[in-house]
Amino acid sequence: MARAGRLGDHRSSGRLGRAAARAAATGLVLALAACQPPALADPDQRERGRQAFPAPDRPIAKIVSSRWSTEEARDRVREADVVMDKAGVVPGMTVADIGAGEGYYTVRLAARVGSEGRVLAQDIVPGVRDALAERVNRERLDNVSVKLGEAADPKLPANSFDRVFMVHMYHEIEQPYEFLWNLRGSLRPGGQVIVVDADRPTQNHGTPPGLLRCEFAALGYVPVRFERMPRADGYFAAFEARGPRPEPAEIRPCRLD
Repeated sequence: MARAGRLGDHRSSGRLGRAAARAAATGLVLALAACQPPALADPDQRERGRQAFPAPDRPIAKIVSSRWSTEEARDRVREADVVMDKAGVVPGMTVADIGAGEGYYTVRLAARVGSEGRVLAQDIVPGVRDALAERVNRERLDNVSVKLGEAADPKLPANSFDRVFMVHMYHEIEQPYEFLWNLRGSLRPGGQVIVVDADRPTQNHGTPPGLLRCEFAALGYVPVRFERMPRADGYFAAFEARGPRPEPAEIRPCRLD
């Protein structure tokens, strides 16, 4: 992974006004976009893939808020600590926080991986991305970069991540097969995708575990851990990508009964 730019001169500009902070955050995002490679080394392969992915046979939840719950409530039950422990996050790792929202996991992952680690926080809503970039700048999180993704492509650099987190957002992905296909190229050998979600229908902002396993399996992901997590209002699931990535036309979508 190409190291993303630091947060510039924020240490000497702690008294930036809101407008200046927004400009600094925008500069951070532009610098990140300029220096990071695409998740796939072959642009033609990415374009071929876009033409052939199956649609999911299930409802897609609408994005209704960048906040799932208050940070104080989540910290009272040690949600992030428990999830990071289960995921095996240790200092020096490179991790991604997909659908990062206001940054609850982003700031806690940054503390866990430390100065030798890296966190890439991604969201597909420009205003949410900008607000998170401002928070990263304000809290001087030098090991965090912020990036705008797409609904069907997280836009992550290739062969870069030890862990990719998707917390209470998988049910909002409009094209899960294309998204997971693009995501595979960003994982390092032994890297894992971590999903935390509620066990309820997707239209009710959750993902039934059987459906989650089926959709991941369609892209060659193997479950390596699954546990109920009442503290996070759902469950914890970890997957590794094994074997060759299927061609888009070979993907068999999961069907709801």
